[in-house]
Amino acid sequence: FVSFLAGKLPANNHVSWRGDSCLDDGNGYLNGLEGGYYDGGDAVKYSFPASFAMTMLSWSVLEYSAKYETAGELNHVKDIIRWGTDYLLKTFNSSADAIDKIVLQVGKNSSENCWIRPESINYPRPVIPCSTCPALAAEMAAALAAASIVFKDDHKYSKKLVHGADILFKFATKGEGERYAGGSDPPSNFYNSSGFWDEFVWGGAWMYCATGNSSYIDLVTSPGLAKHAEAFWGGPDHGVHGWDNKHAGAQLLMSRLRMFLDFGYPYEEMLKNFHEQISEIICSYLPGSHIFKRTNGGLIELNHGKPKPLQYVTNAAFLATLYADYLEATLTPGWQCGAKFYPKDAFRDFAKTQIDYILGRNLRHMSYVIGFSDHFPQYVHHKGASIPGYIKHQSCQEGLRWKESKKPNPNTIVGAMVGGPDKHDGFQDNRSNYNFTEPTIAGNAGLVAALVALLDGSKTGIDKNTMFYAIPPFSMPRPPPPPPLVGKP
Repeated sequence: FVSFLAGKLPANNHVSWRGDSCLDDGNGYLNGLEGGYYDGGDAVKYSFPASFAMTMLSWSVLEYSAKYETAGELNHVKDIIRWGTDYLLKTFNSSADAIDKIVLQVGKNSSENCWIRPESINYPRPVIPCSTCPALAAEMAAALAAASIVFKDDHKYSKKLVHGADILFKFATKGEGERYAGGSDPPSNFYNSSGFWDEFVWGGAWMYCATGNSSYIDLVTSPGLAKHAEAFWGGPDHGVHGWDNKHAGAQLLMSRLRMFLDFGYPYEEMLKNFHEQISEIICSYLPGSHIFKRTNGGLIELNHGKPKPLQYVTNAAFLATLYADYLEATLTPGWQCGAKFYPKDAFRDFAKTQIDYILGRNLRHMSYVIGFSDHFPQYVHHKGASIPGYIKHQSCQEGLRWKESKKPNPNTIVGAMVGGPDKHDGFQDNRSNYNFTEPTIAGNAGLVAALVALLDGSKTGIDKNTMFYAIPPFSMPRPPPPPPLVGKP
């Protein structure tokens, strides 16, 4: 994630070609907007994908902290999350009890006429606030709520995250929950939300896990909210988990509550519906399903042949592996998908084949993760990676020669996943074609989550309890006491 870092770099940064950048972001806006993450290779900070990335990373830590620790990466991934949440707390008045705006974006995409390293940027970077953006606010609430559980041992910081998440969720729903009747998020050039109801379910579920406040589970199990969210409808994007579509992730998270906490009345009916829906979705990923096509090389086409497919594939691999681990943890041998019963390992095997494709087991024998294997993209769409580190200052126009250079990038973004191939397994290793060669923070968060989930197979399962640390023991309503005895004993 170092290639996406903005602001003054931490002392433990060991990437020689990265340096401090955009230290003046948001000067005069609240307490400033230095830090955070650039979305991809163009040095723009978008709050939407950054929030989604932090939510996904936090979820992976809560499920697989033992695997992270075994790999020696637990403290590292927590540092990555904290860098993101520290910035998100700056994008609104997080110390207030209510807010009227949040920051949507810092910087402006100018790839066509400006190509310089983030470290060389000295032009004004606009701060774009938003006063009506329920989808973004709910996603930010999800990120801070999930992270608050990751940092539960740091009580002061965790409490700060929960408070921020609470006021963001109230800002998102205007305190009206499923009755919200406000407008949708304003359009963005790159991150347009197609709706906000799925973020309400997703954000509300994380709020419940972070706080144990029953008002949140009451909200997310409301049939009205699920109907608004189109959670049970079909359509081409049903089951495609990503920065703009949280249905699948929210349904799996809610199914976790049912599988491990056994809520019962009045929640059982909706939780059962969520459970059935996510089971159908995970089944739709398997090769025996005809819901999603596959390329000749075996890559599932979750975004139906459109550009940048890998970010959705990694998310699906994470969800499928997590689903298999939930089955393992509940001693469930498998699941019935239509007329066929699949053992739980079938879902993990799907995830493995997709990650193997990304790592090089494909028709091009190319790894789409930079620095992995001997054959990976050399012309990554990333301004910092394409310009030698010794060039400290240059103008926008002077930098264009590096964009147009026929030479491979002088700097290697080790571990970054690019957008990926087309529906014919074709790939253009072209610096100017960001659809193929740009790495993004949202895509790489999904990759990290999937890789850690698959680490060591099923030898180390999920952490069943940490996710629920804030949820009080659930007790069924007691029947009324019997009437008092009348008459003589």
